Amino acid sequence: MIITRDELATLPWWLVLIQAISALIVGIFLVTSPGITTLVLVQFLGIYWLVTGIFQFVAMFVDNRLWGWKLLAGLLGILAGFAVLRHPLYSSLLVPSVLVVVLGINGIIIGVIGLFQAFKGAGWGKGVLAGISMVFGIILLASPLIASAALVWVLGIFGITGGILGIIGSFQLKT
Repeated sequence: MIITRDELATLPWWLVLIQAISALIVGIFLVTSPGITTLVLVQFLGIYWLVTGIFQFVAMFVDNRLWGWKLLAGLLGILAGFAVLRHPLYSSLLVPSVLVVVLGINGIIIGVIGLFQAFKGAGWGKGVLAGISMVFGIILLASPLIASAALVWVLGIFGITGGILGIIGSFQLKT
């Protein structure tokens, strides 16, 4: 979801500042201590999945529309949450690796669709971007463990950069 400048102006400046400081802190932790930070973040993700699964399960009884999907989402959330919380070290390796595989597959699919659009008349720029997307997807799938280790650093750098820019932006909102 992209937030426009007008929507951002309606947010309190201090809320943007808190989010930016949080992003900066997590980014610094990811860069300085990637292993333990990944472990902690994956544990938070496991708790989130568990709680969300329980809420989905309860929502099935509150509103019975789409109860099958709510049951499936609830069971998957509860099982994933328990699995992550029960096996924290395996999860800190497995969850980022699965994310990298999903991103790799996504990159290849987006690349194939982009190439198809380029040949249908979208232009050579679309074709070049589609090719780059496919190459990155293949690189991610070629070695998911190395890519997941690099992903931690990339997310850390994004956190630091986004945090600094968010802090600057929050003070611009204040004035």
